Amino acid sequence: MEFDYVIIGAGSAGCVLANRLSANGRYRVLVLEAGGSDRRFWIQTPIGYGKTFFDKSVNWKYTTEVEPNLDNRRSYWPRGKVVGGSSSINAMVYIRGNHGDYEDWQALGNPGWGWRDVLPYFKKSETFANGGSDYRGDSGPLYVNDVSSQYHPLCRRFFAAAKQLGFPFNPDFNGESQEGVGYYQINTRNGRRMSAARAYLHPALKRKNCELITRAQVTRLLFDGKTASGVEFVVNGKTSRVKANCEVIVSAGAINSPQLLQLSGIGEPGLLQEFGISPLADLPGVGRNLQDHLDYSIYYRSRVPTLNNRLYPWWGKLLAGMQYVLLRNGLLSLSVNQSGGFLRSHPSRPRPNLQMYFAAITYTTSPPGERPLLQPDPYPGFLNSVGLTRPSSRGHLQIDSADPLAAVKIYPNYLSTDDDIRQMLEGARLLRQMSSTPALAEIIEQETRPGPAVQTDEEFITDIRRRADTVYHPSCTCMMGSDPKTAVVDAQCRVYGVDRLRVVDASIFPTVTSGNTNGPTIMVAEKASDMILG
Repeated sequence: MEFDYVIIGAGSAGCVLANRLSANGRYRVLVLEAGGSDRRFWIQTPIGYGKTFFDKSVNWKYTTEVEPNLDNRRSYWPRGKVVGGSSSINAMVYIRGNHGDYEDWQALGNPGWGWRDVLPYFKKSETFANGGSDYRGDSGPLYVNDVSSQYHPLCRRFFAAAKQLGFPFNPDFNGESQEGVGYYQINTRNGRRMSAARAYLHPALKRKNCELITRAQVTRLLFDGKTASGVEFVVNGKTSRVKANCEVIVSAGAINSPQLLQLSGIGEPGLLQEFGISPLADLPGVGRNLQDHLDYSIYYRSRVPTLNNRLYPWWGKLLAGMQYVLLRNGLLSLSVNQSGGFLRSHPSRPRPNLQMYFAAITYTTSPPGERPLLQPDPYPGFLNSVGLTRPSSRGHLQIDSADPLAAVKIYPNYLSTDDDIRQMLEGARLLRQMSSTPALAEIIEQETRPGPAVQTDEEFITDIRRRADTVYHPSCTCMMGSDPKTAVVDAQCRVYGVDRLRVVDASIFPTVTSGNTNGPTIMVAEKASDMILG
């Protein structure tokens, strides 16, 4: 087999690349995806991510190593192993990040990645439901929906509480400013999930020069000297090779991309030699600089009805299901992450350092090991949660074997800096402040977790370590930068030390963006596509 471009991974970035690189008809493009088809009911149904959360048929189901800073707990990291990647199983919240995030990227040695440079690619990628503007696109493949009219009325209580604390309402987190509270926009259209596969890949596969092979586990990259020449992969136990005449592009995600580089001899030589892998390029940054968003929630029993009242009874589930099947709207067409905000824990901070999620639902009494969005608590409840937008803690991941089918070891290193602990504590205190405002206090019957017994800073920090967990934004493990001693790719996404090899996905982020990471990943792939074709 022979193609011009071979793309590893049909996730958020890989789908964009497949579409853009095949669009002019000049190049033959092959996409290799380890998972199977995304044409499944629970993938296309927006709230179906509660069903795919632990489904090994569409999910890598990674687990971190024991985390000392989180009470020696392991953290569960679902990642999409299916066409569309994690955009097929995520909660669909669309957030670009703070404008300052990209100024940070540029300042870290990445010319051309400032806010003014990336904004055109955000606009190019999207069709915003409310129309185009200086900040929003109106003709891109990815539909960004405003479904605020369908969200639970309890969200307005959250906005009122924020106003009572002096925080403004923001009608569009992806517009001129990110700061404030508001409704989350989501990637849905006509009641169905708008994954990167639906937006980019499926249209591209109608072209004769774009092909997809599913259930294709890539085992290693092939080189002619130090020039990437192709890929070795396995389908149904049979090993095959494909030649890449132009470039090999790794878009396997923040976990699998560094794993594949290490398996192929690109990484820290001592680690590679430990597993009998001959070093090809000395890049100690592969798998390092791991960043993720940690989140802490407070739960409340409510005096007024919430989504629990609608989704706990069997007849409520039946009505929601019938409404979705017949009309493609209602609760199953939405996300439970309906509102939130980007706030400063202290006025002295230069930009928002906290992200909040406010949800009119709780599911604390469900069996351990489940995420049953359709099985909430049998009483009215809601939650408010907070996380750091730009954590300073850095973790790493690495291969634990030369076997390409063996999972990597993941060390998140959450809350390893005093500043992260301080900011999380400020966030927890802000949640308490909000619950004490007249807007929320009058509807709270009881704080159920952690409960009124937690009051001092030490008690809050202990509870944060006991209950805080990921919101599933691992990134930065093949960092883009100017120094090959720490970075893995340059500002053109080219891997240092070898030729004709790029990495394009969330692993190249120099720092994690402020908010959900799917939108920025799609932007990165849009920009990289122009670089590759240029």
